[in-house]
Amino acid sequence: MCIVSLAASAQDRTVQNRPYTDLRPFHFGVVVGMHVQDMEVLMAGPQTITTEDGTEETLVTADQSRWDPGINVGVLGELRLSTHFQLRVAPMMYFGTRHIVFHDLKKLSESGQPDEKRQDMKTAYIAVAGDLIFSAPRFNNHRPYLMAGVSPMINLTGKSTDALKLKRTSLSLEFGVGCDFYLPFFKLIPELKFSFCASNVLQKNRHDLTDATQQVFTQSVDKLTTSMVTLTFYFE
Repeated sequence: MCIVSLAASAQDRTVQNRPYTDLRPFHFGVVVGMHVQDMEVLMAGPQTITTEDGTEETLVTADQSRWDPGINVGVLGELRLSTHFQLRVAPMMYFGTRHIVFHDLKKLSESGQPDEKRQDMKTAYIAVAGDLIFSAPRFNNHRPYLMAGVSPMINLTGKSTDALKLKRTSLSLEFGVGCDFYLPFFKLIPELKFSFCASNVLQKNRHDLTDATQQVFTQSVDKLTTSMVTLTFYFE
């Protein structure tokens, strides 16, 4: 923010595009962007499971192996509270994939490597973010801002055969930075946002999972927390 302010102070004044657009009490827009989903896995430690051959002790670790970019689309409605504050509500859909890899440290191959299992966790979320925006004074045709808010999310995916399954609902805290660019016919707003869900999103009671070979991986995970980094473009 300081760098932008210093750079702006060194510029000459120019003709403003859409000079009265920020005076509207309420306005709408559309949203497109891309994001990366991350997941922190807290393991439960050694587990004892019962199989057809009896009982055995397992020790499994899990982590996200790679990060693929996803897409997000939606709409927005923004309410002007004062000269510097706005309240934005943005219903949005997120589509992405998390890649989870499990290592069974009790089962080793001939080369001494632990037995490995992978799960591609496809995700589709409906989110309705409510954000409070604090904007700096407009200079020429740009206006930087800070934002913070909350985002209730509904998970639309999850199969009964998956070793790890996420809860249907969650709540994320989000904060970020952005800048309004006033173009001749519309306002373009790029924004970088960080979202964190502090609660456990792992669905623990898996009565739908009957495969004992999958249960060992489910029982070995104690807690999952999710996060996202999102680059979004708003068009108003």
